[in-house]
Amino acid sequence: MTAPAPLIARQQGDAPTIAEQLVAWLEARGVRHVFGLCGHTNIAVLSAMADSGLHFVNVRHEQIAAHAADGYARVTGRASVLLSHLSPGLTNAATGVANAALDCIPMVVIAGDVPSYYYGKHPHQEVNLHADASQWEIYRPFVKRAWRVDTPELFPEIMEKAFLLAESGQPGPVLVNVPMDFFSARIDPELWRRAGAGARGLVPPGLDEETARQIVTTLARAERPVIHVGGGVALARAHDELCAFVDHMQIPVSHSLMGKGALADDHPLVLGMTGFWGRAFTNEQTRNADWILALGTRFKEADCSSWYPEYTFDIPGRTRLIQIDIEPQEIGRNYPVEIGAIADLRAALRVLNRVAREILPEGRAPDGRAERIAAERAAFAAANREMRGSDAFPMMPERILADLRAEMPADAILTSDVGWNKNGVAQQFDILTPGSILIPGGFATMGFGPAAALGARIAAPDRVVISLVGDGGFGQNPSVLASAVAEGAPVIWVVMNNNAYGTIAGLQKANYGLTHGTTFPRAESPDAQVPDYAAIARAYGARGVRIGSAAEFRPALREAIASGQPTVIDVPMVNTPTPTSGHWNILDIYSPQGGAGHVVTD
Repeated sequence: MTAPAPLIARQQGDAPTIAEQLVAWLEARGVRHVFGLCGHTNIAVLSAMADSGLHFVNVRHEQIAAHAADGYARVTGRASVLLSHLSPGLTNAATGVANAALDCIPMVVIAGDVPSYYYGKHPHQEVNLHADASQWEIYRPFVKRAWRVDTPELFPEIMEKAFLLAESGQPGPVLVNVPMDFFSARIDPELWRRAGAGARGLVPPGLDEETARQIVTTLARAERPVIHVGGGVALARAHDELCAFVDHMQIPVSHSLMGKGALADDHPLVLGMTGFWGRAFTNEQTRNADWILALGTRFKEADCSSWYPEYTFDIPGRTRLIQIDIEPQEIGRNYPVEIGAIADLRAALRVLNRVAREILPEGRAPDGRAERIAAERAAFAAANREMRGSDAFPMMPERILADLRAEMPADAILTSDVGWNKNGVAQQFDILTPGSILIPGGFATMGFGPAAALGARIAAPDRVVISLVGDGGFGQNPSVLASAVAEGAPVIWVVMNNNAYGTIAGLQKANYGLTHGTTFPRAESPDAQVPDYAAIARAYGARGVRIGSAAEFRPALREAIASGQPTVIDVPMVNTPTPTSGHWNILDIYSPQGGAGHVVTD
């Protein structure tokens, strides 16, 4: 068969193929890993990678690749690269890419497409039910930008723009959609150099001196100020700058779900998480603050008790707000601001620290709240002591968290999923090294944690990485084990197995009196558990351990850390709800008369 003329014309000369040029360009840019799954539209790129310095992380499902790339980017702070096949490959990855988008994680998705000269002819796997050449539009609702490469010569320029956009401002994923024939075409390599001659990196916006003085002066005069931090602190790598400012100003710090770990949880001024799953004391402090300095947070629903002023934030009632964020749309999105500033948080905090030391050389005088925080922590620990030490089996979730904290190295990376392993961890599990917890926030995607842990371990091969996940989340894509074994990545998956989609089962039981469709069939005995996740792990070539008593968990975890092998620890757990002190509007919808929430299920 004679190739179409456009492809022949572009293949004249001795230049490398675009696939080969792309691989060389990614290497030069510092990319070391590419996550993905093969398809007939991207094998030219895979072939070009074979003898390169790029390592392809192969998976068995594209959602795993997307979540792993997400975890990798959170640890490195740079855009990860996801290589996808067309249509089903792209849609399989969509959930993971959307999860990254809602959590502002930089990622460049390179997707193969049908040959450019077959657009609209319904070639194999083409998406064109409503418009030709429109596969890229699938990602439009959630990526920062989606490009369709229309000529091979534009590809270098688009790739340069893609990385720049993914990593600048409020970070996020972008899509570059490439017809498969373009990967085999040949263009002048000089086009890549010209594209890279532009702004390879941008200087992020900072905070001007006058605004910094206004903020510091306001906080210095405030009677009950609180600093409320979100995931933007981690994105900006501003942990040290935040700690310095808190120490100098002696202002307590609350955090959103995504702000968990912005400061070490044992810092004397950390109040904890706000909102529905926040502690009562934390919600009291934020509700009664006279000024709040919000750093890198969107004030999302669960963090704000559905914005009901009587629970978490009373803005603009009792409280006036100062908000700093890299994204203009976040300023005043959910609460009106007195002072709003668009700035990179690391740059802003550097200016705030300098100005604070000029205005208050000795720092702001402590106001006694550190002592109250210490007393509240002690009271919470005392109230929780019985559960944390319980020998009950199946295990109490509080005991699982206590034993995990006791064995997990202080600098280990922990990924959560959804349910107790997210809400309970955010509420009552201490993160001792800032930036060492990875949480699916905006999308709250089941299946994020196990794959994100793989990406995190590849990004940080010298650190222990543990995935704390429910049986519902782990069951989404257990084939992540195959990739971990192939990569020699000794991730430890602790499966909190309550035989249910536990949080939803508790919600349904409380409001409807049943658990239809939210729990799994139970085996006749724990020894006959179906599925046996430990056996599944062994089938993939990993270690698998099923816990038979509460006393067995901690030694099994210690052995897993020491083994240096991928390990699944399947832990039977009571399906008890995470304690709540805030509010969530869904309770009003399900139980308008009040009185219902979440309950224990059998």
